[in-house]
Amino acid sequence: MRLKGKTLFVAGASGMAASTVQLALAEGARVFAVDRNPDAIRSLVSTVSSSSDSMHTYCADLASEEGVELAFKECLHVFGEFDAVFYAVGMSGRQFGDGTLHECTFDGWEITHRNNSTSAFLVSRRALQYFLSRDPVMPANLRGTILNMASVLAYSPQRDFFATHAYAASKGAVIAMTLAAAAYYAASKININAIAPGLVATPMSVRAQNDPTVLEFLKHKQPLPGTLLDAEEVAQAAVFLLSNEARYITGQVLAVDGGWTVSN
Repeated sequence: MRLKGKTLFVAGASGMAASTVQLALAEGARVFAVDRNPDAIRSLVSTVSSSSDSMHTYCADLASEEGVELAFKECLHVFGEFDAVFYAVGMSGRQFGDGTLHECTFDGWEITHRNNSTSAFLVSRRALQYFLSRDPVMPANLRGTILNMASVLAYSPQRDFFATHAYAASKGAVIAMTLAAAAYYAASKININAIAPGLVATPMSVRAQNDPTVLEFLKHKQPLPGTLLDAEEVAQAAVFLLSNEARYITGQVLAVDGGWTVSN
């Protein structure tokens, strides 16, 4: 029950976000999950056995200021507070033209950043505004916790299969924002970290999951699992960083990558 007594705002309702919601509920948290995809929300609700008092879902576009404001307003209306935020939404911009830098379209760049780094900024900004308004003397001496979703591709690129440079840049922006904010808000008793997963079996990685050459590549690039990571393995790390066990950890980027960054 590492999250007992905590209210968690989760940006995302599928993949690693969904796994984190399920584990957080099992660890005693109340969870408010937000996604712009109604199907993702319905799927999450159908897989969660917790009572309705413990979880609430909301449909909103977190890449817009209005969507973020409405989502947090609803969270405060339902639960009266939130103690931690897990930003776990994101997208691949391949279908919009993301690719190598000299071939990346403007739409590919702009849409990828809007849905990865700009949305992370909007969610973090609103969360910080709320945390700073709280009484500074909180349980475990924290006003709040923010955990962002980055990617190993932000700092450990791969030329052959994952040359999506707008995506890498957007996740690099998330890491830079996380570190800068962690340094600034530590004095306000707010800790801010990021997770950088390797290739994980989620709806966003279906292309890779069905590519035999990628699966063969992962045998040595992610040697610990020898294949794609399971979303629940990332969720385990997320719950740790959202819990009081990590209350004195800030400004860190935890790679959950099965050995990606240390494999040639």
